[in-house]
Amino acid sequence: MVRLRPIEARDADRLWESLHDAEGMRLTGTTATFSREQIDDWAASVADRDGRLDWAIVPGAVRDGEPVSDELIGEIVLNEIDPVSRSANLRLQMLPDYRGRGYGREAIEHVLRFAFDAAREDGGPRLHRVGLDVLSINPRAKALYASLGFVEEGRLRDVYRDGDSWADAIVMSVLEDEFRDLQAAAG
Repeated sequence: MVRLRPIEARDADRLWESLHDAEGMRLTGTTATFSREQIDDWAASVADRDGRLDWAIVPGAVRDGEPVSDELIGEIVLNEIDPVSRSANLRLQMLPDYRGRGYGREAIEHVLRFAFDAAREDGGPRLHRVGLDVLSINPRAKALYASLGFVEEGRLRDVYRDGDSWADAIVMSVLEDEFRDLQAAAG
């Protein structure tokens, strides 16, 4: 359903669009504001930044051997990569029309396979642990992560503002062996 490719300068319009998605910003706890110039600079340079891997999620449909579309429908990131502890943080953001349709699930599976691949010869991350936090106001995302093998480790209480209320951050992670076992069981 999806392909992953590095984020590029041409993705700036769609990244800018995602920053104007009020529900997406709410569900991810994003409170920072950015100028259009910052987004343009980010899209053009993020692929060269150390300690992180950022991908555009694009439709995987192919016609006559060519992708039908190469337009960003979401982004997925491994950041805070620590090569000593072999750990990283995962972040996912889908554009509104692509939420709840399986695109995010498949993108996460691609990234976890890449992250945990111990046989990589190209210097890939070869991680042992991938963690994330998900807001308590986003039970669909929490259920998605749990179905992919992420285990709840703890909770940061009232760490995000949600309008006039507060939301907890639920800390979750998946270890390489847990992910491999889950993939093997799925066939």
